[in-house]
Amino acid sequence: MKQNIVSFLHSIDKEIFNLSKYIYDNPEVSFHEYKSCSYLINILKKYNFNVKENFINIPTAFYAQYGDGHPKICFICEYDAIENEGHITGHNLISSISIGAALSLSSVIDKLHGSIIVIGCPGEFIGSSKVTMAKQGVFNDIDVVLMAHPDIATAESGTSMALLPLKIMYRGELGLKSRTVGSYSSLDACLLTFNVINALSKGIQHEMTIDGIITKGGTSPSLLPSECESKFYLRGPKMWHVTELEKKLRDLVKTIGDLMDIHSESSIYELPYEELITNTTLSRIFSHNLKESGIIEIGPAKNTLSALSLGTVSHLVPCIHPYISVIDDDRIKYSSKEFGMATLSPFAHDKVIKTAQALSLTALDIIEKESLLQEIKSEFHLQLKSI
Repeated sequence: MKQNIVSFLHSIDKEIFNLSKYIYDNPEVSFHEYKSCSYLINILKKYNFNVKENFINIPTAFYAQYGDGHPKICFICEYDAIENEGHITGHNLISSISIGAALSLSSVIDKLHGSIIVIGCPGEFIGSSKVTMAKQGVFNDIDVVLMAHPDIATAESGTSMALLPLKIMYRGELGLKSRTVGSYSSLDACLLTFNVINALSKGIQHEMTIDGIITKGGTSPSLLPSECESKFYLRGPKMWHVTELEKKLRDLVKTIGDLMDIHSESSIYELPYEELITNTTLSRIFSHNLKESGIIEIGPAKNTLSALSLGTVSHLVPCIHPYISVIDDDRIKYSSKEFGMATLSPFAHDKVIKTAQALSLTALDIIEKESLLQEIKSEFHLQLKSI
Protein backbone atom coordinates (compact mmCIF):
# COMPACT_ATOMS: atom_id res chain seq x y z
CA MET A 1 0.00 0.00 0.00
CA LYS A 2 2.77 2.44 0.92
CA GLN A 3 4.54 1.91 -2.38
CA ASN A 4 1.27 2.53 -4.22
CA ILE A 5 0.96 5.90 -2.44
CA VAL A 6 4.54 6.85 -3.29
CA SER A 7 4.12 5.84 -6.94
CA PHE A 8 0.85 7.71 -7.31
CA LEU A 9 2.34 10.87 -5.83
CA HIS A 10 5.14 10.76 -8.38
CA SER A 11 2.60 10.35 -11.16
CA ILE A 12 0.85 13.60 -10.20
CA ASP A 13 4.05 15.49 -9.37
CA LYS A 14 3.61 18.11 -12.10
CA GLU A 15 -0.08 18.56 -11.30
CA ILE A 16 0.76 19.36 -7.68
CA PHE A 17 3.38 21.90 -8.74
CA ASN A 18 0.93 23.52 -11.15
CA LEU A 19 -1.54 23.83 -8.28
CA SER A 20 1.05 25.59 -6.10
CA LYS A 21 1.95 27.94 -8.93
CA TYR A 22 -1.64 28.74 -9.90
CA ILE A 23 -2.60 29.79 -6.38
CA TYR A 24 0.64 31.77 -6.05
CA ASP A 25 0.03 33.54 -9.39
CA ASN A 26 -3.56 34.36 -8.46
CA PRO A 27 -3.42 35.75 -4.89
CA GLU A 28 -6.85 36.45 -3.45
CA VAL A 29 -7.73 38.02 -0.11
CA SER A 30 -9.72 36.30 2.60
CA PHE A 31 -13.20 35.12 1.58
CA HIS A 32 -12.62 36.21 -2.04
CA GLU A 33 -10.55 33.21 -3.13
CA TYR A 34 -12.82 32.35 -6.07
CA LYS A 35 -10.13 31.29 -8.55
CA SER A 36 -8.17 29.21 -6.05
CA CYS A 37 -11.30 27.53 -4.71
CA SER A 38 -12.49 26.65 -8.22
CA TYR A 39 -9.08 25.24 -9.16
CA LEU A 40 -9.01 23.01 -6.08
CA ILE A 41 -12.57 21.80 -6.62
CA ASN A 42 -11.84 20.88 -10.24
CA ILE A 43 -8.83 18.78 -9.21
CA LEU A 44 -10.84 16.94 -6.57
CA LYS A 45 -13.70 16.26 -8.98
CA LYS A 46 -11.22 14.99 -11.57
CA TYR A 47 -10.16 12.32 -9.07
CA ASN A 48 -13.76 11.37 -8.21
CA PHE A 49 -14.17 13.17 -4.91
CA ASN A 50 -17.74 14.11 -4.08
CA VAL A 51 -17.57 17.88 -3.57
CA LYS A 52 -20.03 20.19 -1.80
CA GLU A 53 -19.48 23.71 -3.09
CA ASN A 54 -20.52 26.94 -1.36
CA PHE A 55 -20.13 24.93 1.82
CA ILE A 56 -22.16 26.23 4.81
CA ASN A 57 -23.08 29.20 2.60
CA ILE A 58 -19.49 30.40 2.28
CA PRO A 59 -18.90 30.89 -1.46
CA THR A 60 -15.18 30.02 -1.36
CA ALA A 61 -15.45 27.04 1.00
CA PHE A 62 -15.89 23.40 0.02
CA TYR A 63 -16.22 19.94 1.57
CA ALA A 64 -14.95 16.98 -0.46
CA GLN A 65 -15.18 13.27 0.37
CA TYR A 66 -13.84 10.04 -1.06
CA GLY A 67 -14.83 6.69 0.45
CA ASP A 68 -17.29 5.81 3.19
CA GLY A 69 -17.39 5.25 6.91
CA HIS A 70 -14.73 5.57 9.57
CA PRO A 71 -12.03 6.45 10.23
CA LYS A 72 -12.58 9.82 8.62
CA ILE A 73 -9.24 11.43 7.86
CA CYS A 74 -9.43 15.15 7.17
CA PHE A 75 -6.94 17.28 5.24
CA ILE A 76 -7.18 21.08 5.36
CA CYS A 77 -6.69 23.50 2.47
CA GLU A 78 -5.98 27.19 3.06
CA TYR A 79 -5.56 29.50 0.07
CA ASP A 80 -6.04 33.15 1.01
CA ALA A 81 -3.26 35.68 0.51
CA ILE A 82 -2.35 38.93 2.26
CA GLU A 83 -3.64 41.99 0.44
CA ASN A 84 -0.95 43.65 -1.71
CA GLU A 85 1.61 41.14 -0.45
CA GLY A 86 0.54 37.84 -1.98
CA HIS A 87 1.42 34.39 -0.66
CA ILE A 88 4.22 35.46 1.65
CA THR A 89 3.15 32.83 4.22
CA GLY A 90 2.93 29.95 1.75
CA HIS A 91 -0.76 29.14 1.81
CA ASN A 92 -0.39 27.99 -1.78
CA LEU A 93 1.76 25.14 -0.44
CA ILE A 94 -0.68 24.25 2.34
CA SER A 95 -3.22 23.45 -0.35
CA SER A 96 -0.81 21.52 -2.58
CA ILE A 97 0.44 19.43 0.36
CA SER A 98 -3.08 18.55 1.48
CA ILE A 99 -4.30 17.81 -2.05
CA GLY A 100 -1.25 15.64 -2.73
CA ALA A 101 -1.88 13.69 0.49
CA ALA A 102 -5.60 13.26 -0.19
CA LEU A 103 -5.23 12.18 -3.82
CA SER A 104 -2.46 9.69 -3.09
CA LEU A 105 -4.45 8.17 -0.23
CA SER A 106 -7.49 7.88 -2.51
CA SER A 107 -5.44 5.59 -4.77
CA VAL A 108 -5.48 2.85 -2.10
CA ILE A 109 -8.43 3.50 0.17
CA ASP A 110 -10.85 1.43 -1.95
CA LYS A 111 -8.86 -1.63 -0.85
CA LEU A 112 -9.23 -0.63 2.80
CA HIS A 113 -12.00 1.21 4.62
CA GLY A 114 -12.71 4.71 5.82
CA SER A 115 -13.14 8.13 4.26
CA ILE A 116 -10.90 10.92 3.02
CA ILE A 117 -12.21 14.41 3.76
CA VAL A 118 -10.75 17.57 2.23
CA ILE A 119 -12.12 20.85 3.56
CA GLY A 120 -11.45 24.12 1.80
CA CYS A 121 -11.14 26.75 4.51
CA PRO A 122 -11.06 30.36 3.26
CA GLY A 123 -10.27 33.44 5.28
CA GLU A 124 -7.49 32.27 7.58
CA PHE A 125 -6.20 35.83 7.93
CA ILE A 126 -9.59 37.35 8.81
CA GLY A 127 -12.03 35.42 11.01
CA SER A 128 -11.23 31.99 9.57
CA SER A 129 -14.02 29.80 8.25
CA LYS A 130 -12.61 26.86 10.24
CA VAL A 131 -13.93 28.44 13.43
CA THR A 132 -17.38 28.91 11.88
CA MET A 133 -17.31 25.30 10.70
CA ALA A 134 -16.29 24.14 14.16
CA LYS A 135 -19.21 26.03 15.73
CA GLN A 136 -21.59 24.44 13.22
CA GLY A 137 -20.45 20.88 13.98
CA VAL A 138 -18.57 20.19 10.74
CA PHE A 139 -15.71 18.43 12.57
CA ASN A 140 -17.83 16.47 15.04
CA ASP A 141 -17.83 13.26 12.96
CA ILE A 142 -14.16 13.44 11.88
CA ASP A 143 -11.53 11.24 13.52
CA VAL A 144 -8.31 13.19 12.89
CA VAL A 145 -7.28 16.42 11.15
CA LEU A 146 -3.93 16.59 9.38
CA MET A 147 -2.20 19.61 7.88
CA ALA A 148 1.33 20.98 7.53
CA HIS A 149 2.53 24.57 7.22
CA PRO A 150 5.50 25.81 5.15
CA ASP A 151 8.16 27.65 7.13
CA ILE A 152 11.88 28.41 7.30
CA ALA A 153 12.57 25.50 9.67
CA THR A 154 11.10 22.02 10.04
CA ALA A 155 9.56 21.43 13.47
CA GLU A 156 7.05 19.21 15.18
CA SER A 157 3.57 20.51 15.91
CA GLY A 158 3.36 22.53 19.12
CA THR A 159 0.93 25.11 20.48
CA SER A 160 -0.39 28.47 19.35
CA MET A 161 -1.83 31.49 21.11
CA ALA A 162 -5.50 31.94 21.90
CA LEU A 163 -6.92 35.06 20.28
CA LEU A 164 -9.88 37.29 21.03
CA PRO A 165 -10.79 40.23 18.72
CA LEU A 166 -12.26 43.16 20.68
CA LYS A 167 -13.79 46.29 19.14
CA ILE A 168 -14.14 49.50 21.18
CA MET A 169 -16.43 52.33 20.12
CA TYR A 170 -16.86 55.77 21.67
CA ARG A 171 -19.61 58.18 20.60
CA GLY A 172 -19.66 61.89 21.41
CA GLU A 173 -20.95 65.14 19.97
CA LEU A 174 -19.87 66.18 16.50
CA GLY A 175 -18.64 69.74 16.22
CA LEU A 176 -15.96 72.26 15.31
CA LYS A 177 -13.02 72.22 17.71
CA SER A 178 -13.15 75.99 18.05
CA ARG A 179 -16.76 75.76 19.29
CA THR A 180 -16.32 72.88 21.72
CA VAL A 181 -13.61 74.08 24.08
CA GLY A 182 -13.72 72.37 27.47
CA SER A 183 -15.53 69.18 26.42
CA TYR A 184 -14.25 65.70 25.66
CA SER A 185 -14.54 64.06 22.24
CA SER A 186 -14.78 60.44 21.21
CA LEU A 187 -11.21 60.78 19.94
CA ASP A 188 -10.04 61.92 23.38
CA ALA A 189 -11.56 58.77 24.89
CA CYS A 190 -9.99 56.58 22.21
CA LEU A 191 -6.52 58.06 22.67
CA LEU A 192 -6.76 57.77 26.46
CA THR A 193 -7.69 54.09 26.00
CA PHE A 194 -4.56 53.46 23.95
CA ASN A 195 -2.38 55.29 26.48
CA VAL A 196 -3.79 53.33 29.42
CA ILE A 197 -3.47 50.01 27.56
CA ASN A 198 0.13 50.86 26.69
CA ALA A 199 0.88 51.50 30.37
CA LEU A 200 -1.01 48.45 31.63
CA SER A 201 0.54 46.14 29.02
CA LYS A 202 3.86 46.45 30.83
CA GLY A 203 2.34 44.62 33.79
CA ILE A 204 0.59 41.72 32.05
CA GLN A 205 2.20 38.33 31.63
CA HIS A 206 5.00 38.47 29.06
CA GLU A 207 3.34 35.78 26.94
CA MET A 208 0.25 37.95 26.45
CA THR A 209 -0.09 40.74 23.90
CA ILE A 210 -2.55 43.51 23.05
CA ASP A 211 -2.30 44.86 19.51
CA GLY A 212 -4.65 47.59 18.32
CA ILE A 213 -5.37 50.13 15.60
CA ILE A 214 -7.77 53.06 15.24
CA THR A 215 -10.20 52.16 12.46
CA LYS A 216 -12.48 55.22 12.59
CA GLY A 217 -11.69 58.61 14.05
CA GLY A 218 -12.56 61.62 11.97
CA THR A 219 -12.06 63.17 8.54
CA SER A 220 -10.73 66.67 9.31
CA PRO A 221 -8.32 68.14 11.90
CA SER A 222 -10.82 70.91 12.64
CA LEU A 223 -13.83 68.63 13.12
CA LEU A 224 -14.35 66.48 16.18
CA PRO A 225 -15.47 62.96 15.20
CA SER A 226 -18.83 61.83 16.50
CA GLU A 227 -17.53 58.25 16.59
CA CYS A 228 -14.11 56.80 17.22
CA GLU A 229 -13.55 53.07 16.75
CA SER A 230 -10.56 50.89 17.51
CA LYS A 231 -9.93 47.19 17.09
CA PHE A 232 -7.67 45.00 19.19
CA TYR A 233 -6.32 41.46 19.08
CA LEU A 234 -5.84 40.03 22.57
CA ARG A 235 -3.51 37.02 22.61
CA GLY A 236 -2.51 34.65 25.39
CA PRO A 237 -1.34 31.07 26.02
CA LYS A 238 -4.84 29.90 27.03
CA MET A 239 -8.29 31.19 26.25
CA TRP A 240 -9.04 31.74 29.94
CA HIS A 241 -6.05 34.11 30.12
CA VAL A 242 -7.48 36.10 27.23
CA THR A 243 -11.03 36.26 28.59
CA GLU A 244 -9.72 37.60 31.90
CA LEU A 245 -7.87 40.32 30.00
CA GLU A 246 -10.99 41.03 27.95
CA LYS A 247 -13.01 41.68 31.11
CA LYS A 248 -10.42 44.17 32.35
CA LEU A 249 -10.46 46.04 29.04
CA ARG A 250 -14.25 46.17 29.01
CA ASP A 251 -14.19 47.61 32.53
CA LEU A 252 -11.59 50.15 31.40
CA VAL A 253 -13.73 51.25 28.45
CA LYS A 254 -16.78 51.73 30.67
CA THR A 255 -14.75 53.72 33.20
CA ILE A 256 -13.32 56.02 30.53
CA GLY A 257 -16.78 56.53 29.05
CA ASP A 258 -18.20 57.41 32.47
CA LEU A 259 -15.33 59.77 33.32
CA MET A 260 -15.64 61.66 30.04
CA ASP A 261 -19.42 61.42 29.84
CA ILE A 262 -19.16 59.74 26.44
CA HIS A 263 -21.11 56.70 25.28
CA SER A 264 -18.90 53.58 25.13
CA GLU A 265 -19.33 50.11 23.65
CA SER A 266 -17.10 47.05 23.47
CA SER A 267 -17.85 43.92 21.45
CA ILE A 268 -16.33 40.86 19.77
CA TYR A 269 -15.98 41.63 16.05
CA GLU A 270 -14.56 38.31 14.78
CA LEU A 271 -14.74 34.75 16.07
CA PRO A 272 -12.06 34.02 18.71
CA TYR A 273 -9.39 31.34 18.16
CA GLU A 274 -8.60 28.88 20.94
CA GLU A 275 -5.04 27.73 21.57
CA LEU A 276 -3.81 24.74 19.56
CA ILE A 277 -3.70 21.36 21.29
CA THR A 278 -1.29 19.06 19.46
CA ASN A 279 -2.00 15.35 19.70
CA THR A 280 1.47 14.02 20.50
CA THR A 281 0.66 10.47 19.40
CA LEU A 282 -0.42 11.72 16.01
CA SER A 283 2.62 13.99 15.87
CA ARG A 284 4.93 11.07 16.64
CA ILE A 285 3.47 8.98 13.81
CA PHE A 286 3.77 11.86 11.35
CA SER A 287 7.37 12.61 12.35
CA HIS A 288 8.30 8.96 11.77
CA ASN A 289 6.70 9.03 8.32
CA LEU A 290 8.34 12.37 7.51
CA LYS A 291 11.75 10.82 8.17
CA GLU A 292 10.78 7.76 6.11
CA SER A 293 9.84 10.16 3.30
CA GLY A 294 13.26 11.79 3.32
CA ILE A 295 12.97 14.80 5.66
CA ILE A 296 15.31 13.73 8.44
CA GLU A 297 16.07 16.87 10.44
CA ILE A 298 12.99 17.74 12.50
CA GLY A 299 13.15 20.30 15.27
CA PRO A 300 11.27 20.07 18.57
CA ALA A 301 7.66 21.21 18.89
CA LYS A 302 7.25 24.80 17.72
CA ASN A 303 5.10 27.01 19.94
CA THR A 304 4.09 29.94 17.78
CA LEU A 305 3.16 33.40 19.08
CA SER A 306 0.60 33.55 16.28
CA ALA A 307 -3.01 32.46 16.65
CA LEU A 308 -4.25 29.57 14.50
CA SER A 309 -7.87 28.84 13.68
CA LEU A 310 -6.96 25.14 13.83
CA GLY A 311 -6.66 25.74 17.58
CA THR A 312 -10.44 25.83 17.89
CA VAL A 313 -10.73 22.63 15.83
CA SER A 314 -8.12 20.93 18.05
CA HIS A 315 -10.52 21.19 20.99
CA LEU A 316 -12.99 19.03 19.04
CA VAL A 317 -10.84 16.46 17.24
CA PRO A 318 -7.17 15.31 17.38
CA CYS A 319 -5.01 17.59 15.21
CA ILE A 320 -1.44 18.29 14.16
CA HIS A 321 0.07 21.41 12.60
CA PRO A 322 3.79 20.72 11.96
CA TYR A 323 6.12 23.12 10.14
CA ILE A 324 8.15 22.25 7.05
CA SER A 325 11.18 24.17 5.82
CA VAL A 326 10.75 25.03 2.13
CA ILE A 327 13.86 27.20 1.77
CA ASP A 328 17.52 26.39 1.12
CA ASP A 329 18.76 29.91 1.83
CA ASP A 330 19.05 30.87 5.50
CA ARG A 331 18.87 34.56 4.64
CA ILE A 332 15.22 34.29 3.62
CA LYS A 333 12.79 35.43 6.31
CA TYR A 334 9.34 33.99 6.83
CA SER A 335 6.45 36.15 5.56
CA SER A 336 8.72 38.03 3.16
CA LYS A 337 8.37 38.48 -0.59
CA GLU A 338 11.45 36.28 -0.96
CA PHE A 339 9.78 33.52 1.04
CA GLY A 340 6.72 33.69 -1.20
CA MET A 341 8.85 33.37 -4.32
CA ALA A 342 10.78 30.49 -2.76
CA THR A 343 7.58 28.44 -2.51
CA LEU A 344 7.88 27.81 -6.27
CA SER A 345 11.47 26.61 -6.16
CA PRO A 346 12.42 22.99 -6.98
CA PHE A 347 13.61 22.68 -3.36
CA ALA A 348 10.20 23.71 -2.00
CA HIS A 349 8.36 21.41 -4.40
CA ASP A 350 10.46 18.47 -3.29
CA LYS A 351 9.46 19.23 0.31
CA VAL A 352 5.79 19.50 -0.72
CA ILE A 353 5.83 16.00 -2.25
CA LYS A 354 7.68 14.47 0.71
CA THR A 355 5.33 16.13 3.22
CA ALA A 356 2.24 15.06 1.28
CA GLN A 357 3.63 11.54 1.29
CA ALA A 358 4.20 11.64 5.05
CA LEU A 359 0.66 12.90 5.70
CA SER A 360 -0.79 10.20 3.45
CA LEU A 361 1.27 7.46 5.11
CA THR A 362 0.20 8.73 8.54
CA ALA A 363 -3.42 8.42 7.46
CA LEU A 364 -2.71 4.92 6.13
CA ASP A 365 -1.21 3.88 9.48
CA ILE A 366 -4.33 5.08 11.29
CA ILE A 367 -6.63 3.23 8.89
CA GLU A 368 -4.67 -0.02 9.00
CA LYS A 369 -3.95 -0.08 12.75
CA GLU A 370 -7.05 0.40 14.87
CA SER A 371 -4.94 0.48 18.04
CA LEU A 372 -3.25 3.69 16.85
CA LEU A 373 -6.55 5.49 16.49
CA GLN A 374 -7.58 4.32 19.96
CA GLU A 375 -4.30 5.65 21.38
CA ILE A 376 -4.80 8.98 19.59
CA LYS A 377 -8.34 9.37 20.91
CA SER A 378 -7.43 8.30 24.45
CA GLU A 379 -4.76 10.99 24.58
CA PHE A 380 -7.18 13.51 23.12
CA HIS A 381 -9.78 12.92 25.83
CA LEU A 382 -7.13 13.16 28.57
CA GLN A 383 -5.94 16.45 27.12
CA LEU A 384 -9.45 17.90 27.18
CA LYS A 385 -9.90 16.88 30.81
CA SER A 386 -6.71 18.70 31.79
CA ILE A 387 -7.80 22.06 30.30
